[in-house]
Amino acid sequence: MGLATAATSAETAIVIALGSNRPHGRHGRPAEVVRAAVKALGAAGFQAGAVSPILNTRAVGPGGRDYANAVMTSSSALTPPQIVAALKAVERSFGRRRGQRWGARVLDLDLIAWGGGVWPGRLLWRQSRGVAAPHRSMHLRAFVLAPMLTVAPEWRHPVIGLTVRQMHARLRNG
Repeated sequence: MGLATAATSAETAIVIALGSNRPHGRHGRPAEVVRAAVKALGAAGFQAGAVSPILNTRAVGPGGRDYANAVMTSSSALTPPQIVAALKAVERSFGRRRGQRWGARVLDLDLIAWGGGVWPGRLLWRQSRGVAAPHRSMHLRAFVLAPMLTVAPEWRHPVIGLTVRQMHARLRNG
C-alpha cells in the first residue's frame, strides 16, 4: 500500500492533510500552525508515521492568502466518520469556526486515505454526501498530491486505480 506508519493489526493506516493560511495567536504563522497541528493530532491519538515537508501553495477559490500544506501518515482503529469527527475537534481547538467554503482558515484537516479501503463502500463512494475515504477530490488537488508524493508515492487509489505518483503526474501534465 505504501503508507509509512506503524499500524497494528487492529488499526488501519491513514493519511491526513493539514493546511493553514491564517496565523494563530499562540502558534504563529501558517507553517508553524501546521507543525503544531501534527503535535495536537498526536495528542488526539493520531501518532505521526511520516510527515511531508510543508509546501506553500496558492489558495483555491476566494481564500486569498497562500496556504501552508502538508500530509502525515498515521493509523487508527476508528471508522472514517469517527476520524473526521476527531479531526474537526482538533480544528476547533485551534479556533476553527464554520464559515465560507474555500475561505481563509487557521487550520484545515482532511482524511485523505483510509488504508486501501473505500468508505462508505465502492458502490456509494461517489454518490454519498457524507464522509468519504479516500477523499473524493484528492486526485484533483496538487496541494494534497505533492506532499503525499513525499510520504506515500506508491499508495494506490482503490477506486481510480492510480498511484499517488501517477495522479500527481496527470495533474502536472494536464
